[in-house]
Amino acid sequence: MKTSQRLALVAACSLAAALGAAFAQQGPTREGSETVAKPRNKAEGAAEPAEGPRIPSQFDRRKQDVPEGTPSFRSDVTTVALDVAVLDNKGRFIPNIPRGNFRVLEDNAPQQVASFSLGEAPMTVVLLIEFSNLWQSYYTQTWYQTLTAAYGFLETLKPEDYVAVIAYDMRPEILTDFTTDKREAREAMGRLQIAAFSESNMYDALAFTIERMQTIEGRKAIVLIASGWDTFSKLTFDKARKAVQEGGVPIYAIGIGWAMREYLDAHGAGAIFRMDGYIAENAMRTFAKESGGQAFIPRFEGEFPGIFRLIAAALRNQYSLSYHPTDQTRDGRFRRIKVELVNPATGEALRITDEKGKPIKYMIIAKNGYTAPRPVE
Repeated sequence: MKTSQRLALVAACSLAAALGAAFAQQGPTREGSETVAKPRNKAEGAAEPAEGPRIPSQFDRRKQDVPEGTPSFRSDVTTVALDVAVLDNKGRFIPNIPRGNFRVLEDNAPQQVASFSLGEAPMTVVLLIEFSNLWQSYYTQTWYQTLTAAYGFLETLKPEDYVAVIAYDMRPEILTDFTTDKREAREAMGRLQIAAFSESNMYDALAFTIERMQTIEGRKAIVLIASGWDTFSKLTFDKARKAVQEGGVPIYAIGIGWAMREYLDAHGAGAIFRMDGYIAENAMRTFAKESGGQAFIPRFEGEFPGIFRLIAAALRNQYSLSYHPTDQTRDGRFRRIKVELVNPATGEALRITDEKGKPIKYMIIAKNGYTAPRPVE
């Protein structure tokens, strides 16, 4: 190992250890030698999850108790339900938009909105973190951004929100199951000190997480903190994209590879490396858009607080709509959904103004489709 690489590794380990200790000081910490290598079983000495008040999850295959009135995204042969967030250009939720201003298109065919409501509800979030030696030993700033983003997002959660933490390199590992105890989540992240493998299998990790969130109702999401690189997942990009489309779980992706790419590019990484970086970021943007979430590629640490506020606003305050598809065919096809705000009198795009009468630029965040039921055999 070159001297520069050895010094970078030492610096990365020291920084991770210091940050982990600082944020986990409210409770006991686990051994710093634990790494993300593979899911540990009882024979390897894994501790059973501590019992206590928490939301049962698909991670341990137990049925979930869902608060009454909590909206969700489901699809069957007769009904499609989805959550919609309308945000201004500063990421603030725009309330009090009447039902008549929402237009839903399925494969460009107008749909009749059957139910409509607006409300705030607790969130159920998986914090999915890339923890790979692919970058950690070479560029300390990338790992610092990862920890800053992960711990910073935890601080935005409310006491009633549930969070689970999964880290991945070669394979994903559940560090803590769903809990409202943020100290437990911080302690779980305190284990992220020395990565075990120089692999980053993002596609497999996303599919793994989505599959285990299928029975969880209510406002749920995956907050993905990653570079977007995928080294050799078992799933291809297309198969991972299909899993995202069918999963019904919004993905909010925070890219931490920009600073690393700029650094290595300045040190002669070359055009091929730049292109790979753009492909990685595009993958994160695609997964976010097609799941009904958003993607962020911050260039500076100061952008993180605004990103966290926007994610919280998009998840916590939502319009809940449902409709009965005009096409009731059981063909297993992916059907695209588009939600628009219109003036019902003219059919033109709705113009929203502030208290001074000035027009407000806004964005509509909603899942862009679902997979129709397959034929009954």
